[in-house]
Amino acid sequence: MQKAAKPFRGSWVAGAMAVALAAGMIPCNMAHAQSTGPLIYKPPPSKTTHVKEIRKDVNLVLVNVTVTDPYGRLVTGLDQENFRVYENGKEQEIMRFAEDDVPISIGMIFDVSGSMSDKIAKSRMAAVQFFKTANPADEFFLVDFADRAELATMFTSSIEELQNRLLFSQPKGMTALLDAVYLGMSEMKGARNARKALLIISDGGDNHSRYDYDDVKSFLRETDVQIYAIGIFDPDACDRTPEECAGPGFLQGLASMTGGRSFTVRNLDDLGDIATKISMELRNQYVLGYRPSNKKRDGKWRKIKVKIRPPRGLPPLTVYSRYGYYAPKP
Repeated sequence: MQKAAKPFRGSWVAGAMAVALAAGMIPCNMAHAQSTGPLIYKPPPSKTTHVKEIRKDVNLVLVNVTVTDPYGRLVTGLDQENFRVYENGKEQEIMRFAEDDVPISIGMIFDVSGSMSDKIAKSRMAAVQFFKTANPADEFFLVDFADRAELATMFTSSIEELQNRLLFSQPKGMTALLDAVYLGMSEMKGARNARKALLIISDGGDNHSRYDYDDVKSFLRETDVQIYAIGIFDPDACDRTPEECAGPGFLQGLASMTGGRSFTVRNLDDLGDIATKISMELRNQYVLGYRPSNKKRDGKWRKIKVKIRPPRGLPPLTVYSRYGYYAPKP
């Protein structure tokens, strides 16, 4: 794990030079513990729409977007003109644009299988730290899993209730991770907030689920739920079981298709920083709204691609957004 970079708050020209010098050492797609503070670009004043106003328009397709710099730091303060949205390869007109910290419904998917025995204490601490950095209007539920997935706590805003339930979770058994994710998405149907996310904390791949990867992937494509993951993987995982070896790719695949991110942890001491980083990321996303130029109600899958045109002087930026959605049926 590399040492976390300090937040950059100087001129963007100087920042771009620093990034260029470091580009060979820090790949743009590397997700690891970095500074939790967003890197802020301040454009000329412009009018944006609040997320609450956007959500009232049922005819809009809404896309949550995260933007990071080559160091993995969040980039906030961009304007609508910096974004382009494409549906099935055709550019769409962005009708609404917002950058607000709005309440989120969040499900914690927490691994209590036997292999978590030596990691459970710091994993609990990271989970509680994530809860404590939340918006007061957020709501949470907790799913823990070992041989099977269980809804440990229904939707609540009580951090104390969640913390107490985590303390009673004792590691044992196998890993029904896919079942836990499926249960979490099902529970999201009762969410009161428009924005929804799951946070998975686990140390390996699945070896005891009834649902398979395709089941979960299909369910995800029908929902507007972002997945974030903290994968606690041992360097020698591939020497033990195929499931553990496949773990990082599995979590990355789920997260990327929803516009979320997966973070790999090698040092348990980094867990808390990464949990805080994810919380900050959820609070510093852009929301783009567009009315599809394809008016057909055919129920077909439509691919979404978000591209960015960085303001002059900024380094190359990375965009995270969901892959697509199903059009309404007749």
